[in-house]
Amino acid sequence: MAATMIEKLLRRNTGVETAKAGDIVTANVDRVMIHDIFIPFVKDKFEEMGFTRLWDPDKVVLIYDHLVPASQLDDPRHHRIGDAFADKYGPIHVHRSDGICHQLMTEAGYVKPGDVVFGTDSHTTTYGCVGAFSSGIGYTEMASILGTGKLWVRVPETIRVIVDGTLPPNVSSKDIILRLIGDLTAAGASYCALEFSGSTVEEMTVASRMTMANMAIEAGAKCALFTPDEKTADYCGVALTEEMTALRGDEEAHYIRTIRYQADQLVPVMACPSQVDQIRPVAELEGREIDQVFIGSCTNGRLEDLMAAAAVLKGKKVAPFVKLIVTPASRKVYLDALENGTLDILAGAGAVITHPGCGLCCGRTGGILTDGERVVATNNRNFLGRMGTSKVEIYLASPASAAAAAAAGKIVLPPAF
Repeated sequence: MAATMIEKLLRRNTGVETAKAGDIVTANVDRVMIHDIFIPFVKDKFEEMGFTRLWDPDKVVLIYDHLVPASQLDDPRHHRIGDAFADKYGPIHVHRSDGICHQLMTEAGYVKPGDVVFGTDSHTTTYGCVGAFSSGIGYTEMASILGTGKLWVRVPETIRVIVDGTLPPNVSSKDIILRLIGDLTAAGASYCALEFSGSTVEEMTVASRMTMANMAIEAGAKCALFTPDEKTADYCGVALTEEMTALRGDEEAHYIRTIRYQADQLVPVMACPSQVDQIRPVAELEGREIDQVFIGSCTNGRLEDLMAAAAVLKGKKVAPFVKLIVTPASRKVYLDALENGTLDILAGAGAVITHPGCGLCCGRTGGILTDGERVVATNNRNFLGRMGTSKVEIYLASPASAAAAAAAGKIVLPPAF
């Protein structure tokens, strides 16, 4: 029976050989992630349900990333409750300020191709970059999984996205996913799987695929999926098997829509305030003065992102009166960027380099803005109030576009190296 990638993955996980889009199946969960904001709510609901132990302490990952360092009076309460939960129930994997949850889940090897993973954050779709079905859930669902190891899901319909050819030098995977969100709209993939393929996708690094999977939720997608390959296996530290490479959508499978892009026709784009699907070419926005640039987050805080920004800023200085804030996605990324000289270039250009974390992206700490200010940022959302007051203008862009804006003091096209 011809099948999409998500159908194959869930059939394998559940043992339901005929599972197809629209069917309800009970998935066997391979891993869960709970971040610090949700820990108190998950803990209360878990105990309210009458559970007294975790179904598998090795499969539970607690990550402190949104509220570190504490910036509001209630933040330490989340930390205390999280520590008490870990002490009482014994989850084996606890990360305190090691990095952003979505970076750590793949970087630390918690997610493998073919896994079913859930997390208490909407951008859990990120792990589709390694061929996993991953999706964000609420604290009630999470508490149920902690006690049972299972969760029912409706098998998503699939939108197939094919990108072929060679990208222009100043266009990245961030530009591709922004273009796609603009074409689909913010609700155009609601509860669908986005299945990515094509020669451009095959040439991408896992880090570039992560950017696209991360932002799939901005079109409403339930998950985003990339077929595992040698790059995936190398990144995950596993051997590539036929079972992994078989996780590929069949040509004859039912797709509710197929979208094709020719890579050489794509251009640098930005999402304009204050909707992530309001996409315009950077060339049409040139000249708009800015106050701040943010390079980081679970979307674009990886080593290749920081290196792309450094390539633009090498030998340059941040424009007068512009703040450039750089936040590596994890401690490992920070150290790697320090070792290869990337942070030297960024610091030399005038960047403020912060600890790994989510503070600025979620508008809590580390460079929030005020009325009338305009920021070019590499994160995933530009909603009103996302990075400060409701009168802050947020433009979402690739690391190269963001770095070019920082040097110019205004929106400009990134150079084509």
